Amino acid sequence: MTSPLCLLFDCDGTLVDSEPLLAAEMAISLTRLGLPFQASDYIGEFRGSRFRNIVTVLESRYGSVDPLHLAETESEMRSNLNRRLETELVAITGATEALMALADFPCGVVSNGPENKIQTSLKAIGLSEHFGNNLFSGYTAKCWKPDPQLYLHAAQRMGFEAEDCVAIDDAMVGVKAALDAGMTVIHLNRFPDVEETPEGAIMISSMYQLPTVIGHLLHHRTMDSRLVAYSR
Repeated sequence: MTSPLCLLFDCDGTLVDSEPLLAAEMAISLTRLGLPFQASDYIGEFRGSRFRNIVTVLESRYGSVDPLHLAETESEMRSNLNRRLETELVAITGATEALMALADFPCGVVSNGPENKIQTSLKAIGLSEHFGNNLFSGYTAKCWKPDPQLYLHAAQRMGFEAEDCVAIDDAMVGVKAALDAGMTVIHLNRFPDVEETPEGAIMISSMYQLPTVIGHLLHHRTMDSRLVAYSR
């Protein structure tokens, strides 16, 4: 029987612990461009944001950079990052176990990162088999979180309505995108001392909690559908 719920996962910070590697490479590359940036700036202010959006904010503070130099630096940064992902990347604690427990649900990955980065990350930690070709990149769809269109694009491609999707995301840009798309949103809040979960989203602090939450959602959904059928 086809599952009534589709699970859409963010990648960086939700499935894979890539953000420290990404932040370190950004710090090197952006500083080289003349845009002062520390790894802690990514975690504190820009987590989950598209690289070019970060550049735009920094340019407003420190001045514009040469577009050609920017393109060359970004290309080099992504090559260096992919090499590090292949050898240094680890899964977010509990992500592998959660996916195994939720194997009966259709699952996709929805990320602001390039598709080859998503593929490299999932392959490096052995999670590719859980998603197949259901990888949805902002660079492929030409829209990025917090625009809800990226999540809506993923839902459409997987054959589900927004209300039948559960988005699991750790970053505010992703949580906002999924809420605006009309999806049920689970916020993986790994920094509850400094970050609040937006109204309307369900907070978990560990991926180990995810299967239980999905189970509750499915139970309530099943009960609601039975009540509707009974009332007819």
